[in-house]
Order: sequence, then C-alpha cells, then structure tokens
Amino acid sequence: MPLTLSQTDLLRQQNFINHQWQEAQSGAWLPVSDPATGLDFAHVPDSGAADALAAVDAAHAAFPAWRARSARERAQFLKRWHALIMANQQDLGRLISREQGKPLAEGVGEVAYAASYVEWFAEEATRTYGDMIPEPARGRKLMVVKEPVGVVAAITPWNFPAAMIARKIAPALAAGCTVVAKPAEDTPLTSLALVLLAQQAGLPPGVLNMVTASREKTPEVVDVWLADARVRKITFTGSTPVGKHLARESAGTLKKLSLELGGNAPFIVFDDADIDAAVNGLMAAKFRNGGQTCVCPNRVFVQGAVHDAFVEKLRARVGALKVGPASAPDSQIGPMINARAVEKIERHVADAVAKGARIAVGGKRLEGAAYASPNYYAPTVLTGAHSGMACSLEETFGPVVPVTRFGSEAEVIAAANDTPFGLAAYFYSSNIARVWRMADALESGIVGINEGALAAEVAPFGGIKESGYGREGSRYGLDDYMHTKYLCQGQLA
Repeated sequence: MPLTLSQTDLLRQQNFINHQWQEAQSGAWLPVSDPATGLDFAHVPDSGAADALAAVDAAHAAFPAWRARSARERAQFLKRWHALIMANQQDLGRLISREQGKPLAEGVGEVAYAASYVEWFAEEATRTYGDMIPEPARGRKLMVVKEPVGVVAAITPWNFPAAMIARKIAPALAAGCTVVAKPAEDTPLTSLALVLLAQQAGLPPGVLNMVTASREKTPEVVDVWLADARVRKITFTGSTPVGKHLARESAGTLKKLSLELGGNAPFIVFDDADIDAAVNGLMAAKFRNGGQTCVCPNRVFVQGAVHDAFVEKLRARVGALKVGPASAPDSQIGPMINARAVEKIERHVADAVAKGARIAVGGKRLEGAAYASPNYYAPTVLTGAHSGMACSLEETFGPVVPVTRFGSEAEVIAAANDTPFGLAAYFYSSNIARVWRMADALESGIVGINEGALAAEVAPFGGIKESGYGREGSRYGLDDYMHTKYLCQGQLA
C-alpha cells in the first residue's frame, strides 16, 4: 500500500544539517522497508564521517547563541514544537506504523507519548534552579548554578522512533544544549519528520542536526562524535555491548554519558495477588509493540498456589490476540522489525523446548496469505521455564512469555536478581508488608507494583547494573544535560 499522509512533506528523505536538507556527501542511500511486507518504500542518506563532522561543526557553532537564550525563549520553542507534533499526530502515527510495524493505534499513541516529553521539558526549562549555600565565614556568598553541557550526540533505537528522539532531544534543547542525532537505520523517517516540525517551530540554524546511516556505516558516524572533544555528552538507548563500547571510546574526552541499555525484567505474581489484575498487567507490559520494548517482562515467576489458574487465564488471553499488519484495523500485534528478530525468537523458543519447557500457546512463525513477510511470530506462552534457558538469560525482544513456578519469597527474589541487568521489574501482591520488602529487595531502576504500565514523562526512566546509568524524563532527566557550577564570592564584609 502507498504511504498516505495528509501533510506529504513530512516524508523527509535527507539529512538535516545546519538547517539544510541535504544528501550524504558520498551520495550513498539506505533503503527503508516495511516490516509488514518486507518491501522498500523510501530511502534516506547512508551517511559517513564527513556528514557526522559537518553536523558537529554546525552544532558547535550554534551552541553559544542557543545557550544565551533565556530559558523562557527555549521553552516557547518547545511549546510550538509540541503543538505541531500533536497537530500532525495521525500522520506521524502512520509513519511509525509503516516503518516500525506496530499497529496504527499504538503508533498514534506513541506520538502523544513523545509529545508529552516535549511539553514536560518545555515546562521544566524554566525551573533549572540553583542554590544558595550558607556561608562558612563572614564576607562570602556561596552559590550553585546549572549550565548546559554543550553539544549532545543522541543515538536512538528503532522500537520507539518518536518517543526516544523526543525523550533525548527535548531535555537537551531545554537545558540549552545543541544536538547531533542519529536515528536507527530501520526507522529513520519518523525522526526526520519530527526534525521538520522542529524547523517549522522556529528552531535556529545548527541547534538540531540529524544524519541517517546504515548498520554498516553507523560506527563511522558515531566514531567521529566519540573522538570529537566538542561533543560533551552521548545519550544512547540500545544494547549493553554497544553501550559498553560507547563508554570505553568516550573516555578519551571524558564525555558525560546517559546509557539506557538492555533489560531482563522479572514479573512476579504472588499467591495473594489479584490474579485477573496480574494477567491484565502482564498483557499490557509484555505485548505492547509486540514485546519489542526494553522494559517488557522477560521472565515471569508465578507462585505455586496460583500458577495453574494464572497460566490458564494467560493462555486464553494470549491465544486471542490478533496478529497482522498495521493496515488491518483489528491488529493487536504487528510484525517483528526484521528477520533477525524472528530468528532470535525462534532460537529462544527452540532452546526452551529442548530443555524441558512446554508450549501452552503459539510457538511458531506465522505464514500464509495474511502475512506478506516472514516477520510475524505467534504470541507465545511457555511453561516450565528455568534459569538455564536462553530466554531467561537473554532479552528475547518478542511476544514470548516464559513462565516459571516458584515457592517462597526468598527464592523468587534470588531468581529475579540473578541477572547482570537491572532496568525494570514488576510484582503483584496484596500484602503491604511484602510490597515494601520486594520494593527494597529488587535490583532494578524501575519497579512496577501491581502495575504493568511504568513509563511517564514525569518519572525518571533508567536502570542499574549493566542496564546503564543516567535518567530520562522527569526533573532528573534535565539534570543529565547540565553541569553544576559552584560560585564563591568573597570580600563582601
């Protein structure tokens, strides 16, 4: 199907550097395909080092003037950008669904979620307060002020192409930073459309720059930013191995880092939980975006007394999910992003079955006339999962729920924390004493307590251990784009 947009100019297929839309200096192009069909429908520049350097040149030149603008002026720009995003919500949702594959309702919902970050940081821009410190001796004044870090390089993933860009760029601009950005190679079009709206909102030249690149060319682009001392911060969402590489390679210039990396979220259901609420929470947390989110429950632990009842309710709900392309109005689960994603899911399911797990529902790639590409996988529930399976050790990133039966609270705490990751965790219980014990014991940056929907622009988002550091969203997210400066004035007595 052709991509139909009310505002046709939202389909941008060039880099945006120093306020100009331009091709890669090499002239190379990268195709953009629809996961639902596997067919190419657009192309963007396959940028290299020269384009990355030009973006830094523009951002560095623009920084002094953008930093000098008042917080209120920067906030007014962000408010205009927010209004334009919401005015184009349906078109942006169509772009997301076409290049990423999620159902249209989810795509449109993601636009509103992305816009919420722009609005939040527009409001927070005027609240970057400092402090007055009681002086230790007469005749001195001690003050703390906040300043923007400088040029920020933002590298975003494919699973939320609008939300991840907004969650990084909005606080950077609010703080007074300028930005160079690279969206994921699978989903560049939504990000470019958001940049167009920023341009229309009146963003000055050089303040925001975006280059696109293939998987093969991405290291060439990012290495320029890592080596350039003018880039003072890297913000990245993606895999832990890539995050570790960025941390190592940025050490030479001691850049500030925000790394939101891999997860292996536990979802724990105690025998005193509201089972229907727990099933609802798991469905919301696990199957949003087809299980392709970093905070999706990856390991589900259910206490013995309620295990069978929980699994039966879950099996019925999962088996009823409608899988199909975004163009089908009743689709609840779209295709996976590409063939590599489906191959990983198949490998995890096959490994689990070989090691004793049983398939309660699903467990196969979907084929036939209704599925125009090989990227569809049936929503799946596995029972009898254990810690030796690949699906317990690695992030599956797909619509697969491995369920493990457990006995005691101490047992499940040990199992939940037995991972190098610590991004999100969930548990359901009606015992208030247990709620506080679990909240304290779980090694995770985010904990859902009787709740499956965690993310909000007002709350800090980020992990611990090998899930990274730094926070996005909330007032803490703005702090990650600022330095703290201490001023001491003497000779006042």
